[in-house]
Amino acid sequence: MSKIIPFKAVRPTPDKVGLVTCRNYDDYSPAELASWLDFNPYSFLHVINPAYVHSQKITLDKRFKGVAHKYQDFKNDGVFMEEDKAVFFLYEIQTKNQSFIGIVAGTSIEDYKNNIIKKHEDTLQYRVEYFKDYLHQTGFNTEPVLITYPDNSEVNKWISNKKKEQPLYNFSTTNKEKHTLWKIETDSEIDWLQSKFETIPELYIADGHHRSASAELLYDENVALGNKNLNNFMSFLIAESNVKIYEFNRIIRDLNGFSKEDFIEKLAEHFIIKIKHQELWKPESKFEFGMYLDGDFYALFYKQPNSSITSSLSSRAQSRETLENLDAQILYDKVLQPLLAIEDLRNDERIEYIPGKQSILTIKELVDEGEFAVGFMLFPSDISEIKALADNNLIMPPKSTYIEPKFRSGLVVYEL
Repeated sequence: MSKIIPFKAVRPTPDKVGLVTCRNYDDYSPAELASWLDFNPYSFLHVINPAYVHSQKITLDKRFKGVAHKYQDFKNDGVFMEEDKAVFFLYEIQTKNQSFIGIVAGTSIEDYKNNIIKKHEDTLQYRVEYFKDYLHQTGFNTEPVLITYPDNSEVNKWISNKKKEQPLYNFSTTNKEKHTLWKIETDSEIDWLQSKFETIPELYIADGHHRSASAELLYDENVALGNKNLNNFMSFLIAESNVKIYEFNRIIRDLNGFSKEDFIEKLAEHFIIKIKHQELWKPESKFEFGMYLDGDFYALFYKQPNSSITSSLSSRAQSRETLENLDAQILYDKVLQPLLAIEDLRNDERIEYIPGKQSILTIKELVDEGEFAVGFMLFPSDISEIKALADNNLIMPPKSTYIEPKFRSGLVVYEL
């Protein structure tokens, strides 16, 4: 049984919402960031980057306190307003190619601890500690965990009807997205939605594993204080058919001493290789990999062994085989680790990652410039693979998935 909890949100006033909200801080180039901070005094970037005004390096403690103070300034200046009661929201993001829609709600730390909210990624303890300290000192969060739920015809019908109502916000952004937010405030709607989610046995984290782990750690360290807001963390719940899963492609700085010819010969032990020359070739299905090396594109077709998955195998064994047959795991097991000596996918400085939504021309340009020797393109995983691993407490390799939608910072704030 899954629980969703309404909360007393803080949000921008309707006249300023298009100016306040922003993409994730890391999505901005230095020049773009400077421009927004120089010319838009309402941008939430001023809150999450308060040191910019002074152009100086400061300690994390001072930075977090600066974030808290700047956020309070925005509230005092009337940029933000607080809901009178606990509510849910319905939020839609429309891009050029796709529309995403889901429910903004609190989700339960208890459900997270009891594995009702399931995970498929490992976390780095230092990042969990970092964001826990951020939450503790700033006292708010505006980056919800992206969670998927099984498609539900009744919830889908309710969403369709809700969209016919007058929204709180309806605005466009400079990256050519349209954003619409509806408030769910009546007791009958809130009770109905909660009852529908209580029939869902499990929820799955799609993006935000560090944020949820940080919320759990903050709860554990402060449970004696009795702050009920720490019992939950803000989530953006979206039907699993509505998420968009991209791959993360890999670029590597050198061939670990191999010549081009020897490297290709080694690859041929596990892959059928077809040279594509200047054709911008991308994988079209599982077990296919693209490669860019020394000015040419290659198609690599994995010589997969006969599948051992049968009805006689346990669910755990089937999921283990699902992990071994993930394209990201195959590339690591057959190429990155044995040939290129990359052991640590998170921390090895010889490897970097390019989200699959970016053009493969990005990989070509980086290799052609000489900073990297080879690039690999993968086929994206699907939600069934993610769920199979999460159901059996198995972890995907780092940087296996880049998942959309991405929530606008500063749109809805959960105060702790």
